[in-house]
Amino acid sequence: MNWIQKLERKFGRYAINNLMLYITIFYIVGYALNMLSPGFYSTYLSLDVSAILRGQVWRLVTFIIEPLPISLIFLVFALHLYYMIGQNLEAQWGAFRFNLYFFSGVLFHIIAAFIVYFVTGYSLAIGTGYLNLSLFFAFAMLYPNVEFLVFFVIPVKVKYLAILDAVFFGYTILQAFMPAYGGSPFGFYYHANAIAAAVSIMNFVVFYLSSRNFKAYSPKQVRRKKQFQRDIRNAHVNKAAAAAGARHKCAVCGRTELDDPNLEFRYCSKCNGAYEYCSDHLFTHEHIK
Repeated sequence: MNWIQKLERKFGRYAINNLMLYITIFYIVGYALNMLSPGFYSTYLSLDVSAILRGQVWRLVTFIIEPLPISLIFLVFALHLYYMIGQNLEAQWGAFRFNLYFFSGVLFHIIAAFIVYFVTGYSLAIGTGYLNLSLFFAFAMLYPNVEFLVFFVIPVKVKYLAILDAVFFGYTILQAFMPAYGGSPFGFYYHANAIAAAVSIMNFVVFYLSSRNFKAYSPKQVRRKKQFQRDIRNAHVNKAAAAAGARHKCAVCGRTELDDPNLEFRYCSKCNGAYEYCSDHLFTHEHIK
């Protein structure tokens, strides 16, 4: 059991369902506020560490509603894309894991802003735009062959768009070290973007490694698990266990959740068939071909 599973068992009930809907609404509010009062966000709501240290602690939360610097038409398409990706990730991972991904990214942004401030003395306006863009990497891991219509005409698979997204992130980070950008009078802008891109990538990598490359949360595996759960409810695989009320049984040791309520049970994607294993044997059993 990894640390994400432990956190989910302990705090899973506090997860916010349909989180991306609320995030989308926050962006709409931020955009509308910026249209009505340009500069209000940067003056009172952005992630300004010096202002936070002076007591404006609400900025630790309000910086999330950073208005996107795009037109209203592109805002509609961008928010629709963010919402669609977020909903699909939550459907596959579960509400807790999606919450954890987003809010850990927010925390990384805050930590990075404070480190930069204490090291350089400057408060960089680090927003969450790149955190949302990093969701595309996670989406591509689950749906690599799904096609998007670029310009509503050209079908392109998500895995190729993710490569372009990675190039964009890399170039954003590289700009901070280029004299023409990072060394210009507006270098703080490129530095802030580079830090936001770097911590967003770091958040994705940490979550990727901690989730054992997302295979257990692929749509195919999730459907397989749900089908197996339906089958197990309708069949008496183990009459003794079923009679006692058990729903899970390890294919190696035969233990059920009735033997130990702390046992975790998972399905192996490498075995030829729907075989369920306890946490002690999930990664140590011999795959059935």
